[in-house]
Amino acid sequence: MKDLIHQMYIPCLLENGFYLDNSTKQHSPEGNYFSLLPEKGKGYYWVYTYDNLFSISIMDFVFYEDLFLQCQQPKHLSVNYYDSISGEELKPYKPLSCHCIKGHIGCDDLYQAIYHKNIPIRSIGITIMPKYYEDYLKNKYPEEYKDPHSAFMSIDGSNNFPEMVFLLKQLKNFRGSGISAKLYYEGKVSEAMSLIIEKTKQKRISYPFKKISNQDLDSLASVASYINNHFAFDIHLNQLVKTACMGTTKLKATFKEVYKCTITEYIQNKRIRHAERLLTNTDLTIYQISQIVGYKNASRFSQLFRKNTGLLPNEYRKLSLPK
Repeated sequence: MKDLIHQMYIPCLLENGFYLDNSTKQHSPEGNYFSLLPEKGKGYYWVYTYDNLFSISIMDFVFYEDLFLQCQQPKHLSVNYYDSISGEELKPYKPLSCHCIKGHIGCDDLYQAIYHKNIPIRSIGITIMPKYYEDYLKNKYPEEYKDPHSAFMSIDGSNNFPEMVFLLKQLKNFRGSGISAKLYYEGKVSEAMSLIIEKTKQKRISYPFKKISNQDLDSLASVASYINNHFAFDIHLNQLVKTACMGTTKLKATFKEVYKCTITEYIQNKRIRHAERLLTNTDLTIYQISQIVGYKNASRFSQLFRKNTGLLPNEYRKLSLPK
């Protein structure tokens, strides 16, 4: 079996414009640096791997053109925090947002995403491999072990997990090497698993999900289609309830279950993505763009734009200028 760096990282990074470049020294020398080719963008991807058990990655780069990312992902669990990001995961569709925790499950499937140009991608993440959660943890704690998949999914999108954000930022700031680094990273991965498991214990599911019927899935698709065509207008929940032919509570819960975000977040994402295009391709003022995408208050628009991308609209526009 290939080691983790050759199995999961090198093929995907090299295919998408990175090259091995260990001349950079911003993080622990125990990891590997991959720099982005100058014609593609600028920045780096740092990754530390340990014995096919886990990896820790730090990203800080920007693409000059939209990137369609497609790569085969092995089975794994991951947790990430983005300081800045703009894009969408595909199949299933899910907007990528910053300033929240992202939980992800890889299932030996094809991962597809679009990363938008000119928005810096700044992230810290931990990836846990089956050898860790199926073998190591199960053997070490046979009486208490529980499959952690549901725990990782339950934290996805959480914006109230300061302990995890603090831990991930500690990883970013660590500069140690040798055995001290190996012990530090192993301890932090164990701590992250502990925090995720404990967070799941505290979280209560407010809606008892059953398998969503095809009829309900079609209704949700109709709601999403309505939003896609009317996101710049005031969209009232009672209109969406009528479109879906289901109650308010069920609509909110099933929409979040399928699209992995609330209805409000879905609308905001559509507005912000359209605003990005207008900022890049027109000379319209920030106020005019805020009106076009559906916000009457330009300050509110700027706040939401920054929340979603990590940048203010005028900062994004400057980055969009020809190089």
